[in-house]
Amino acid sequence: MNIARYISSKMDGADVGSFTHSVTRIATVSIALGIAVMLVSFSILQGFREQIQGKIFSFGAHIQLSRYDNTNSLEVAPLSEPDLRQRLGAYRQVVSVQPFARKTAIIKTTDEVLGVVLKGINEKHGPNSMRQNMVDGKFITFTDTAASPDIVVSRKVADKLRLKVGSEALFYFIQQPPRVRKFRVSGIYQTGLDEFDEVYVLGDLRQVQELNAWPDSLVGGLEVRLRDFKQLDRTFDQFYEELPYEVRVEKVTDQYAQLFDWLQLLNRNVIIFLVLIIFVATFNMVATIFIMILERTKMIGILKALGASDNQIREMFFFRGVSITLRGLLIGNAVALGFCALQYYFRLIPLDPENYYMDRVPIAWDPTMMILLNVATLVASGLAVLIPTYLIARIKPMVAIRFD
Repeated sequence: MNIARYISSKMDGADVGSFTHSVTRIATVSIALGIAVMLVSFSILQGFREQIQGKIFSFGAHIQLSRYDNTNSLEVAPLSEPDLRQRLGAYRQVVSVQPFARKTAIIKTTDEVLGVVLKGINEKHGPNSMRQNMVDGKFITFTDTAASPDIVVSRKVADKLRLKVGSEALFYFIQQPPRVRKFRVSGIYQTGLDEFDEVYVLGDLRQVQELNAWPDSLVGGLEVRLRDFKQLDRTFDQFYEELPYEVRVEKVTDQYAQLFDWLQLLNRNVIIFLVLIIFVATFNMVATIFIMILERTKMIGILKALGASDNQIREMFFFRGVSITLRGLLIGNAVALGFCALQYYFRLIPLDPENYYMDRVPIAWDPTMMILLNVATLVASGLAVLIPTYLIARIKPMVAIRFD
């Protein structure tokens, strides 16, 4: 039998009604509150990051390939899709390749006029990821015989032009000769990101190809999605070195650098926040053990007089501190996981999409990070508990027994 652990387990009941008992409860609540706040904060941040990244990837995938152009125009010279798609097939990390083409236009309705960019897409090689951002109507209906007249507009564009599902609008394309096309709004999307919502209208790729007099094999560019976003830099370097020199390779993190820099800044802030919470929780644990040692000074003296070593007594208080920490972790995890589950399934806390880019507080489940946060808190508290136990070596048995 481990004597130190046995005595430590008996101290819990003996403390009832004492000042130590109250302080122990405060320490337990501190640990529970700390781990609960950390888990909830990380789950919300991770969910927020995944939602924002998902919206960005739905519009531009991970890497965009286009032809080098000396101008900054959105309309660039075309690429041969079959040739480039064949080259991309040799890369195992590539999971999908979607063609696109862009064409600037002016939308005219009965009351309003607005400049936009028509982004032509198709679904020959799988469903388009923009489907996840639909909020009304349905996505473009593609056919094998002709270009679809359907378009999908953003909620902001629809509100500005007073469009709704089923409305028709004239698109004026500035080219030689000028062209006019009538499109029908089949659906409305919303990402919450002004970079997309205020600019882009989605349509059939063949509409842009017909306007530019391109054959089916020519497209404005290709959007490449990878199996693992962490391989982005490595894959970008491979594409840059191995693809034809006339192909421009752009990472999504460079195209939307401000958004990704902002997400990175949020990560740093959360790390600082988590460190501060762990520090406060461990500081409370140190104070609790100090108080327990002061209230148990006479007991320490008696144990020393009976032959107990400093290490045995130190272990006793160490096990007591670990017991408090584990109890706090158990309570804190139950509270945090319960709150996250309620928000995840019932969406109790809404958000304003205009300010937060989503309509509810997002929750992401990351078991690995949750375990790491618990382990970090347990290790930090365990190490902190050792600090006050070194006071035990200075306690003299004769003085301690007389201590009151």
